[in-house]
Amino acid sequence: MLSHIIKSRRAVFPAQYNKTPVTTEQICQILEAANWAPTHKRTEPWRFKVLQKKALVDLGDFLAKKFKETTTNFSEFQYNKLKENTTKASCIIAICMQRDLKESLPQWEEIAATAMAVQNMWLQCTELGIGAYWSSPGLINFADEFFKFEPGEHCLGFFYMGNYDELPAEGFRKSSIEDKTVWL
Repeated sequence: MLSHIIKSRRAVFPAQYNKTPVTTEQICQILEAANWAPTHKRTEPWRFKVLQKKALVDLGDFLAKKFKETTTNFSEFQYNKLKENTTKASCIIAICMQRDLKESLPQWEEIAATAMAVQNMWLQCTELGIGAYWSSPGLINFADEFFKFEPGEHCLGFFYMGNYDELPAEGFRKSSIEDKTVWL
């Protein structure tokens, strides 16, 4: 039931992943779910770059190196976490947005459409029992040094995925929907 999947969706972090790989078939299902997100004027701005195996090591090395080069407050712990978290994932999908070069839509609509694609991915992961986490570190500003982007394309974050053993904690909201709704 959709309501159950929505309410069960959780961030499952790389430290929680086990060594069981996410299959190529599952990744394709997850990406197909993304492709059905709503999009104004059918621009379909979402773009994805799938990283596995050695590419995960390369991404971790890149992020750690870039952190060391750019931070004013270096932490060995953070450096190692950036380097190692990528290898704890079975797969990472770089979440990218291809800006409409004619700028026929406001940029926020393209970002919103891409975020809806990611929500579809996350819900599909939940249905498949795959843990997922959307990370958007400031280091994504340097993603063009790691990935080849088309003109107008840029990275909005990394979608970490992995299988896990321990069920995530039950969800809750700090306030009810009634507290956030005005009926006119």
